[in-house]
Amino acid sequence: MSDTRGGPARLFVANRGEIALRVIRAAHALGMETVLGISMADRDSMAAREAGRAVVLGPAAARSSYLDQNLVMHAALATGCTALHPGYGFLSERPEIAELCAQERISFIGPSADSIRSVGDKLSARRLAEAAHVPMTRGSAKLRDVRHALQAAETIGYPVITKAAAGGGGRGIMVARDPGELAAVFSRAATTAREAFGDDTIYLEAYVEHARHLEVQVMGDGEGRVIHFGERDCSIQRRYQKMIEEAPAAILPDDIRAQMRRAAVDLLRSIRYRNAGTVEFLYDEGRREFSFMEVNARIQVEHPVSEEITGIDLITLQLEIGMGLRRLPPQDSVATQGHAIEARILAEDPQRGFSPSPGRIIDWRPPSGTGIRVDTGVGEGSMVPPYYDSMIAKLIVRGSTRDEAIDRLAAALAAFKIAGISTNIPLLAAIAAHNDFRANRIGTRWLETTLLPAFCA
Repeated sequence: MSDTRGGPARLFVANRGEIALRVIRAAHALGMETVLGISMADRDSMAAREAGRAVVLGPAAARSSYLDQNLVMHAALATGCTALHPGYGFLSERPEIAELCAQERISFIGPSADSIRSVGDKLSARRLAEAAHVPMTRGSAKLRDVRHALQAAETIGYPVITKAAAGGGGRGIMVARDPGELAAVFSRAATTAREAFGDDTIYLEAYVEHARHLEVQVMGDGEGRVIHFGERDCSIQRRYQKMIEEAPAAILPDDIRAQMRRAAVDLLRSIRYRNAGTVEFLYDEGRREFSFMEVNARIQVEHPVSEEITGIDLITLQLEIGMGLRRLPPQDSVATQGHAIEARILAEDPQRGFSPSPGRIIDWRPPSGTGIRVDTGVGEGSMVPPYYDSMIAKLIVRGSTRDEAIDRLAAALAAFKIAGISTNIPLLAAIAAHNDFRANRIGTRWLETTLLPAFCA
């Protein structure tokens, strides 16, 4: 396969684990050569074995390997790569890596640096959403100090939630129900933001008590065309970290569903967005209202459920769009059918405060069968290192209905055998068996307030 310049298409994969392996396999299916940048800890990984070539970037610490954009770019150039896929996490939402790719005439499989900047800063993203007439919760501007925060909260109305302008992942998020609580958490939220993102800018939003966390998967061509691939429900979370995701969002009335999808497309069309992205919303079921939350300028962990209901390989489409090999398909060619659920398999022990469980996997027997898919970067004999995110696999199930998908999820979790490390499979099985989950009576606080107190007792 050749790129648009006529030379051999060679992809540098700047990530690790299951997403690196997923990208490598998609690239090979397209006839592309692959080079994987790895740390010393991942020299024997499945992704390193399947890549056409693996290059050690540096030691195990991510800041000296996966997060060093200059090392990554040097490795991509030294190996003659013509494209770079950042996966998710690590450098995926750093505008600097997109700029370096543009300078070196390497196709960046993601948004432009300008788009990443404009939506990566949460306050900037709110301004874009407002200009695109996307519904939003009441919120503040950048806050100078706690006194400014208290004044803003009086205007917004309690309860409020603190948010870090420079990032996501739940860092810097704290709920305050009165002025005393806000005064107590504000400096802590700012410190958390500074440590995580190097920027302590905090703002406030109205806190939605009984919210669902919904998101719309989109893809743009960089020329003003944007299409969606339906929405996902990511409401089952612990400390703002998603654990189970579904597509479509069964809770949505059809008119609200159509409005949310249109809002996501309109927002990213307004900035001529390129490649994959996700627009996230909070949904108040009682009021039948959704409000803009943020944009993730990358492919996300939970993209497989969107693939399962549309039949479209989003990683392959990312590569084709990013390298100019295919035009964005028309919206009417994207149809959704059935229901899909993804459960994140983590190397951690819920019964011991969710402590990480690195080590060697001595037994690995994933489930298989109709409607069951496992995306992973490990297997029997693999070492799970202690240096990175604890996710080791994604279990994805599909059914013609939500009930059928839940039945398959429960059966697949029961059949999934892993030994040598602890995992969260017992907790996921408890979720799948819970009446609230079956009846779709959940929200972003359901896991922590309803299930975990009994499960961890």
